[in-house]
Amino acid sequence: MADEPAEGTAPCTFSLIVSTLGRGSDIVRLFESLERQSCPSFEVIVVDQNDDDRVGAALAGRDWPFPVSRIRTPGERGLSRGRNVGWRRSNGAVVGFPDDDCWYPPTLLADVRRLMGSGGPDILCGRAADETGRSINGRFETRPQNVTRRNVWTTQIEWMVFFRRASLESVGGYDEGLGVGAPTPWQAAEGQDILLRALDAGLVCRYDPALYGHHAELNVETPDAAMRRKGRMYARGMGFVLRKHGFGPEIAAYWAMRAVANLVRSALSGYGRRTSYYAQVALGRLEGWAGRGTPL
Repeated sequence: MADEPAEGTAPCTFSLIVSTLGRGSDIVRLFESLERQSCPSFEVIVVDQNDDDRVGAALAGRDWPFPVSRIRTPGERGLSRGRNVGWRRSNGAVVGFPDDDCWYPPTLLADVRRLMGSGGPDILCGRAADETGRSINGRFETRPQNVTRRNVWTTQIEWMVFFRRASLESVGGYDEGLGVGAPTPWQAAEGQDILLRALDAGLVCRYDPALYGHHAELNVETPDAAMRRKGRMYARGMGFVLRKHGFGPEIAAYWAMRAVANLVRSALSGYGRRTSYYAQVALGRLEGWAGRGTPL
């Protein structure tokens, strides 16, 4: 595994940028799923923000059948920052950003290449699912459709979004003030932000629910204290992006009330921890839209 991408290497079909911090062995499952891809033309660039060599140790001793480069940036933090570092050093015509703990079905890249072929969209979005195909970790539309300001919250998840390079360049990459590890209270919604900027630039963004990848399912049924904190931090990011892109108070109130409705259902069912989780989500969405929040 090379420590840095080679300069001037020939373009490949895909560049997959994995920004990682705090995980080691989880990344092996992602790599093993990439090893099984039916589309062979891709590179992987790992942007390693760890202070130690856990990623190197996890990937050592395997001869991966695709080019792998690692950019070490110890001391730097932020998922969006890592993604930007990686794609700017990449060579692919299409760029994706898998999470370090997700994994892909064997036909995923071939399906992306087919759907983004001649006349295809500038940006292609999919969903998160378990291995039966059931949607997880969010609410997703059930029919293929163009991404719009109205449906941007239900037509993507960051590690299932693929950009034509020119599209990514035209929007300047991710806002490094958003997302997990950002130096702000806005710890999510960087994916919606970049798509909203793409729509403002006139780019075509397409969602297809047949396109999905896998991830561990977040526990919002019996959430612990850490999950409740995460719910509030992520919700703040959503609220902030709503305000950033000109969504009015009535839209912020709508999304807060969706969480309140879930809170009421949970309370009536006697699920105390789930009730508390949705209270944190509702509060976080309003805090984000108001531009208020401190690290939890």
